[in-house]
Amino acid sequence: MNTFRAVVIEKGDGGQTVALKDFREADLMPGDVTLRVTHSTVNYKDGLALTGRAPVVRRFPMIPGIDCAGVVEASNHPDFRVGDRVILDGWGTGETHLGAYAEKSRVKGDWLVPLPADMTPAQAMAIGTAGFTAMLSVLALEKHGLKPDDGPVIVTGAAGGVGSVAIALLAQAGWHVIASTGRAEEADYLKGLGAAEIIDRGELSGTGRPLGKERWIAGVDAVGSHTLANVLSMTRYGGAVTACGLAQGMDLPASVAPFILRGVSLLGIDSVMCPKPRRVEAWARVATDLNRGKLAEITSTIQLKDVIAAGADILAGKIRGRLVVEIGAA
Repeated sequence: MNTFRAVVIEKGDGGQTVALKDFREADLMPGDVTLRVTHSTVNYKDGLALTGRAPVVRRFPMIPGIDCAGVVEASNHPDFRVGDRVILDGWGTGETHLGAYAEKSRVKGDWLVPLPADMTPAQAMAIGTAGFTAMLSVLALEKHGLKPDDGPVIVTGAAGGVGSVAIALLAQAGWHVIASTGRAEEADYLKGLGAAEIIDRGELSGTGRPLGKERWIAGVDAVGSHTLANVLSMTRYGGAVTACGLAQGMDLPASVAPFILRGVSLLGIDSVMCPKPRRVEAWARVATDLNRGKLAEITSTIQLKDVIAAGADILAGKIRGRLVVEIGAA
């Protein structure tokens, strides 16, 4: 009987349990492409799934992990052949479909994106859903017509995965980046990524006014709740803010004032069901726009056995930048 190692979440009368164990290949879910997984990563959502802090997982048993890079082992999909290197982000993997913290995965070929030719699997997972989401945010701001000459951009949750990559991308594009963080000790790290200013998250995390002083033309928010409300209230006339996270909360205690008095736009960013053409565009852009040296500086590497502990650490704010999970030989 063919088995492979996987992190498995199970749920019983006593609640959720998580363990690294053998998993039967015969128990993989339907799909037209089977992958040998070489790398994954740890995102905030993965932390929620691993700890059970939020109802991310919708079926049990579940192999968590919303991202992977791997090599095609078998394919009935016309776009992929044995030996192709591919990337998978989202599409319900690790939530409703068995995910990436495993040596093997079987998925729909329509979910896959070819690994850019000049990118390694480890670099792809250093980017992962967090970096992919950051790139989607940058693209959304550009498509809204905003440019670096229009004014500063604020990035909240700056030391996290989305924030770190967003700062690097925006600074590389010429933006004056204001980084909001609750970790003062990360100032040098954020400046190294390209942040021009750093503000304490306390300036944004409390109850704010319907309108505040206009401070920036654009924003990338991975925090939600009062933070997003305050970012909107301080956005300049005609500006836009992308919403792509909920580290502070899912609520939005905001006023309509920024929208109807300053023409501010709130741009929703979804990486899970994002259409494939937009995925290909985002991965092509991140492959050319993201400084690989900066990417290496924000990346740490762990093994599959370390994933369970990393899930708790990312929710506790103990992880900065990106974590790559080495699973198999590339």
